[in-house]
Order: sequence, then structure tokens, then C-alpha cells
Amino acid sequence: GSVVASYPYDDSPTHKPTGVYSKSADDEVFKYLAKAYASHHPIMRTGKPNCPGEEGETFQDGITNGAQWYDVEGGMQDYNYVWANCFEITLELSCCKYPPTSEL
Repeated sequence: GSVVASYPYDDSPTHKPTGVYSKSADDEVFKYLAKAYASHHPIMRTGKPNCPGEEGETFQDGITNGAQWYDVEGGMQDYNYVWANCFEITLELSCCKYPPTSEL
């Protein structure tokens, strides 16, 4: 987990684990949508989620292209875009995947 708005594509033609910007035909729209959310989130907008073990990880404007961050083959975000013409971004809202009940 992290605190970032991710947009398509999550998969890349090379399937490298990370670092490949996988641009969709609607890349500018997706970046706009991701920035619209991230700019209003107090942590996300800083681009520095400061997650334990990943303190150096940063995201410009609090957003990332999915495949550039890490490649996900067969993800729902890409499937919905390609097959259902659904514009979807993924919001990573916490560094912790399993927070204690008391923190929810």
C-alpha cells in the first residue's frame, strides 16, 4: 500500500516489474482525474506518503502511472478501460494493508 492516485495502464508491453510508463489513449484525462483527487488529499498531494520501509518513495503531484510504479498484468483498472470503456483510477489510501480495528 501507499498514498497515491494511480491511473492506466497498470500493465506494460514489456512486463518489466517497474519503471515503464504505459500511456493510454486518454492519458491526459486520467492524469487530470488523478490530480483532481490527489490535490485535495492532505497526504497524497505532498507526493511523500512516508510509508514504513519505503520512506524514500515519492510521487510527483501524488499521482502515478500504474505500470511505472509496478506492473500489474490483468488488473481491473485496465480491464474496465479496455473492455467496458470505463475510466477508472485506483486510490491507494494507506500504507498499512491491515490496520488495527481501533484505527479504522
